[in-house]
Amino acid sequence: MSSARKPYSDQELLDGLRRDDNEMLKVIYKQHFKAVLKFILNNSGSYEAAQDIYQEAIIVLYEKAREPGFILHSKMQTYIYSVAKRLWLKHLRKAGRTYLLKEDEEMEIEDVSEELSWHETREKNFEKMNHSLETLGEPCITLIKDYYVHKLSMEQIAEKFGYTNSDNAKTQKYKCLQRLKRNFFDTNEIE
Repeated sequence: MSSARKPYSDQELLDGLRRDDNEMLKVIYKQHFKAVLKFILNNSGSYEAAQDIYQEAIIVLYEKAREPGFILHSKMQTYIYSVAKRLWLKHLRKAGRTYLLKEDEEMEIEDVSEELSWHETREKNFEKMNHSLETLGEPCITLIKDYYVHKLSMEQIAEKFGYTNSDNAKTQKYKCLQRLKRNFFDTNEIE
């Protein structure tokens, strides 16, 4: 005898996203992709483009869900569809393609321009930070990645780089971070 699970509520799915529950993420992917796929296919897109746009829409939802105090004021499907629609229309404009918008008449639309603006600013800052990190050179790139990405201790870093002790490694990390900040803000002023 199999017990069928009732569908998850939007709040349960949102709470699952907040705690990095992969099962909830899979449910969200399965539940809402078809509406986005239909919209993109009807508006000069492909299955692959729909997957990419859907992935980005889920990232926007995930990032917003992780913010303290975020409340979903519509159905999750409406939110995802609205984000995906805005992302797709932006993609078409960038590609210089004109479009005749064909929408699913049953779908509601929510204004998500603020969320998208926030997401785009964040993505640009990540790109600038990555560029700033690349311009640092060695040993700073490896030292910063070892500490922040690979989670090595100062003792391990001191040993790896041949510093006499962990205090010297900390001093070098500090200097590298200062250079990284300078590079980042110089990049921001140029653009």
